[in-house]
Amino acid sequence: MSRERVVVVGGGLTAARAVESMREHGVDDEIVVVTEERRRPYERPPLSKGYLAGEEPSRAVYPLDAAWYRDHDVDVRVGVRATALDPGSRTLATDAGELAWDRLLLATGASPRRFEGPGAGLRGVHALRSLPDATRLRTALRAGDRRVVVIGSSWIGLETAAAARGYGNAVTVLGRAEAPLVGAVGRELGGMFADLHCDHGVDVRTGVAVSAIEGERGRVRGVVLSTGEELPADLVIVGIGAQPNVELAASARLTVDDGIVTDAAFRTSADGIHAAGDVANVFNPSLGHRLRVEHWANADASGRAVGRVLAGEELEYDEIPYFYTDQYDLGMEYSGYGELADRAGLVVRGDLAAREFVAFWVLEDRVVAGMNVNVWDVNDEVQRLIRSGATVDPARLADADVPLSEIGAAA
Repeated sequence: MSRERVVVVGGGLTAARAVESMREHGVDDEIVVVTEERRRPYERPPLSKGYLAGEEPSRAVYPLDAAWYRDHDVDVRVGVRATALDPGSRTLATDAGELAWDRLLLATGASPRRFEGPGAGLRGVHALRSLPDATRLRTALRAGDRRVVVIGSSWIGLETAAAARGYGNAVTVLGRAEAPLVGAVGRELGGMFADLHCDHGVDVRTGVAVSAIEGERGRVRGVVLSTGEELPADLVIVGIGAQPNVELAASARLTVDDGIVTDAAFRTSADGIHAAGDVANVFNPSLGHRLRVEHWANADASGRAVGRVLAGEELEYDEIPYFYTDQYDLGMEYSGYGELADRAGLVVRGDLAAREFVAFWVLEDRVVAGMNVNVWDVNDEVQRLIRSGATVDPARLADADVPLSEIGAAA
């Protein structure tokens, strides 16, 4: 009996975990990974955290070493760009030739949103998505004593700001909202992150818009606000979100709506084609609608899960979204559903001023999200409360003398 061929398109953590999971779950078919980048699949968090800060080597980004792919008979084709996909003939066109497939996984990820105003192409303007991006930015930052302006007060924006300060640069963060991260954690906790950066010497400006990036002789000179004020800058970092890489899916006429639309088992609108990771808008059975998540944990978990699906298992993916950040001396984990947290009340257990606490978002007496800041070994309990849907008493939830394990537990 001839072996089938499974083709994975993508060079991120989702691709690595998918092929690892397939082999772990008995797939003996030929597996080919096609990635446009000139290196084997790698993960992104170190790019804005440890690697960018100079605390981790580049090898820290690889979840699987090169020997693993050789030992498990996985053909990784680096520097190969997929250009078109034909579900009818089950072929993938690449700049290295056509590749036939029996099952195919799209793990094409997302790309940073570009600044759309004048000056986006000047030297000294950086976005962060790839290892080469991070290397270029780290090289520029570690000289120190540079004027760095960060456009966007997102997670990436704040993490790169922290790294820039760690090298001794003068840093300004510009955000449109009334506080950083308002869409993710709300105004009060977003204000805590603003205070954290101010305490470390960052000029955090909120409620501002950027109209242009100014340059001189092709290199960035400053950032112009909508008010006309110009902030001098030697480096500009653009961190204004990401957009899913759906071009290949669109070429195959797959259903696309804020990512590649899939069911709870990562199946797209075309037979034999699956999608997972940042690019996939996956039906979530717990919410009753689709959800696209761009964080590391989703790339990891959905990669493992889609590998099981490609191995023939039946499953419905319903992982609770999770992400983390490290900024200066603050470490944080967040689990939950942001869309529900937007309508929920905030309950804080611990010391908000000291930045040692657990925050819960409670909607109709049920925990829908939780965030622990410099408090550890509680994320499993946070996820238990979210998944169980148990009714909670906000007063007990806020009382640090009441063990979390006793809240929402069956009597």
